[in-house]
Amino acid sequence: MYEPIRTKSVHSTMAGTCDFPHRTREEELDIQLASHLAALLAVTDDLHAQAPSTDLDAAAERLARQVARLRGGRPPARATTTGPTRTAALHRRAHALAGRALVVAASRADTAAAILAAERMDAHAAALATDTSATGTLAATA
Repeated sequence: MYEPIRTKSVHSTMAGTCDFPHRTREEELDIQLASHLAALLAVTDDLHAQAPSTDLDAAAERLARQVARLRGGRPPARATTTGPTRTAALHRRAHALAGRALVVAASRADTAAAILAAERMDAHAAALATDTSATGTLAATA
């Protein structure tokens, strides 16, 4: 009743003949987490340049180690100098970046990165609370 197909279908799958590399979900999450942590490291370096502290120094080193681990041993690029910026804005940005890193770390079950991100969120939230209370005190006395 029907004539058999004599030519190769143009709709056939091209399994095995892919022109571009595919990454697994785990590799994509590693890349995403490394990016969030590297951005958090950049903000941490900016904060450290404005108001050096041992907490920020230790956090920056831990962040750099995690980024290097996720990138297969390649260390992250770090800024050596920075211009003047507002500290509260940097703390808000760092808090948001740490939150994004926490979400990705939790989705890939990376406990070390998740703990580090949560600790940084707490530290930046505390710094914001301190900065806000100090600003409120200054405004009340002025």
